[in-house]
Amino acid sequence: MSSLPEASLPHRSTSAPLSDGELRKLKLRLIDRMQRRFGGDFPDGDWDLLERRLQEQHQLLFQSFYQLYGDRFDSFYHLEELMAVVFRSVLERPAELKAFDALRESDKDWYLAPRLMGAMCYVDLFAGTLRNLEAKIPYLIELGITYLHLMPIYKVHSTDCDGGYAVSDYRTINPRFGTMEDLEHLATQLRRHGISLVLDFVFNHTSDEHQWAQRALNGERDYQDYYLFFKDRVLPDQYERTLVEVFPEEHPGAFTYQTALGQWVWTTFYTSQWDLNYRNPEVLVRMLDELLFLANRGVEIVRLDAIAFIWKELGTNCQNLPQAHTIVSVLNAATQIAAPAVVFKSEAIVHPDEVRTYIHRAECVLSYNPELMALLWESLATRNIRTLLASVRKRFPLPDGCVWVNYIRSHDDIGWSITDEEIREAGYDPVAHRRFLTQFYTGRVEGSFAEGVPFQENSSTGDARVSGTCASLAGLGKAIRNQDPVEIDLAIGRVLLLYGVVMTIGGIPLIYLGDEIGSLNDERYLDDPLRKADSRWIHRPQFPWEQMQEVADHDTPAARIHDGILKLGIIRRQNLALRPGKTEFVGTGNDHVLGYFRTHAQASVLILANFTEQVEAVEGRILRGLGLRRTVIDQVSGMTISSGTTLELQPYQFMILDRQGSR
Repeated sequence: MSSLPEASLPHRSTSAPLSDGELRKLKLRLIDRMQRRFGGDFPDGDWDLLERRLQEQHQLLFQSFYQLYGDRFDSFYHLEELMAVVFRSVLERPAELKAFDALRESDKDWYLAPRLMGAMCYVDLFAGTLRNLEAKIPYLIELGITYLHLMPIYKVHSTDCDGGYAVSDYRTINPRFGTMEDLEHLATQLRRHGISLVLDFVFNHTSDEHQWAQRALNGERDYQDYYLFFKDRVLPDQYERTLVEVFPEEHPGAFTYQTALGQWVWTTFYTSQWDLNYRNPEVLVRMLDELLFLANRGVEIVRLDAIAFIWKELGTNCQNLPQAHTIVSVLNAATQIAAPAVVFKSEAIVHPDEVRTYIHRAECVLSYNPELMALLWESLATRNIRTLLASVRKRFPLPDGCVWVNYIRSHDDIGWSITDEEIREAGYDPVAHRRFLTQFYTGRVEGSFAEGVPFQENSSTGDARVSGTCASLAGLGKAIRNQDPVEIDLAIGRVLLLYGVVMTIGGIPLIYLGDEIGSLNDERYLDDPLRKADSRWIHRPQFPWEQMQEVADHDTPAARIHDGILKLGIIRRQNLALRPGKTEFVGTGNDHVLGYFRTHAQASVLILANFTEQVEAVEGRILRGLGLRRTVIDQVSGMTISSGTTLELQPYQFMILDRQGSR
């Protein structure tokens, strides 16, 4: 059988939008149904609160749901079940989290606060277990961390876990890390120390060891409809004419044959990860239930993994389809009723124009900024900011109430998600330029400082992404081995330049823990049979707690990077101009020096960043034209700058100049 119709597979819903009258009647009908099912369980005050939230969210929720499933005879039944999930979740929500909901509702834009600074890690690599991680809270506080993203901690596939993204049970913690009770305890401790817990919600697929997949394999047709099965290769072959392979080296195509059923199942990423079938409304309802279960454990920010892939349509690349946005709108509206302290963050590693489409209040108010990450590395390699400037001027601004999560690198590889248009605008050929960047960061270009390794390299096309820690890609490992103090200084300068930009450009900065002390590539993954084929493990080293003594010695590279990032964090929290406001990119008269204003209310700063290992000049007339008066002190170095003369930026120097405080 196939759980998709074996026709041309257009979007099936032809329902017109619901009228205001229909929405009102539907809301009243559903409230009546919920009162019959749960009314006796809710205190009157809670019921009034739910009705108010439903009034705020029902239009988006109902319209989105009916846009997806309104042509089905059983659509009201599934909508009622979805609402039952919401109401049951509120009943089960702990009192402390209900109090937190009230706090967040009084400050709906809490995630825009300048205190937000992020960190991410694997629990086992950073602290061993969830309980042990609690002991690391003082270290996080010292760094200024108020947002902690733990890589997936759920029960995963027994042999092919994909770093935690092959989830076998959303309600069970991987025994290596602890228990669900440990997670709840950690979430409480983090919250009481002002740190928001961030977890992934892997909702495009489950592992084939998930109970739903196992029941499908056992022949239960209802559970086979949770996934995308095909009895032969006719439709899979048609789909693959327009699909783009995600991991061609590991998993050519997008379908895997299941011998037990004699059918093909959709597997976008890896053969052990079965894509969910969101054409089935029961899947959406069940996944909302899993999401709200996590919200009730104390998660504040939910990272929606692989958001672009969740809807399939024949004749398309099955990415960024309108229905994907509609599904997220349903999940968001339902979550705002059940757990308004929770917000969504999108993970869409797609064309930069598509990344932005997920970012608004109806879907995700936070989003990774993969384009900025790629552009910063591109600028370091080329030693100029033409491509960077062309891109950020077009796509950096976001709708009100939304914010970028800016990062230098993550657990994943670095891909060159820069548009052809901007690459050409900067004077490069897109294909050749991306190949150059890969070659540069894998040390295959003469004079390269980087020590990355290729990820998913296509030998026929030369396409590849890059793996490596921030410090290794910036040249620190090579410089230390060569005992070259000049190159060590330059490598440290590159790291602090990159983090200087993400700390000040606007948005939430995100540190991959270990970067703040210059962690280097770890090639021991090659000795692990389960990891050696995935080069991304080179930049997922064990956190070197035994080396933390180096941080106390202010002359070591680890200490210099650590101290530099601490300083940047302090400036970010204390400078009024760096609060949520306007970022304006400006010309500096020098293609090697990035310049931008940050402005909040009456406070404004000019930020300058030299992307080369050479001294670079910005003329005094340009400084005066950018609003600097006669003298100003650089908030990073403490140097006094005169706008009456040419400013010389040292190699990789990063400067913050107060425009209002100039003299």
